[in-house]
Amino acid sequence: MTEPLTTEQRETLRRALETESEDLREAIRSEVLAADLHRAEDLADQVRDPGDESVVDLLADIEYADIDRHVQQLRANEAAQRAWHQGGYGICVDCGEPIPFERLEAYPSAARCLTCQAATEKAGGPPPRL
Repeated sequence: MTEPLTTEQRETLRRALETESEDLREAIRSEVLAADLHRAEDLADQVRDPGDESVVDLLADIEYADIDRHVQQLRANEAAQRAWHQGGYGICVDCGEPIPFERLEAYPSAARCLTCQAATEKAGGPPPRL
């Protein structure tokens, strides 16, 4: 059985969550600005080859997928920070057991222990809540 987090571990993870949140917000901001810039460049381009257009569309889809992925990670981070403030951080949302410090250290926003995360993924459940 995994031991609950120590005060020092909780504080280390709180700082990691804050840093992760700042990094994700900056990544989202940068990606949104870059996507807007590319859209403006597309509008300025009057002549476009159909092949070029499909490449531009693909690149836009990739940019938006990156933004969406970072937004999902930020939501998971915010949920973890709420849990931290409410005293439930580090407890698996499925089995109620403590999540090992090593897992939280690697993925501070983890909401599930490895066993429950693997079971969720195997069952085709919601995307991983790292």
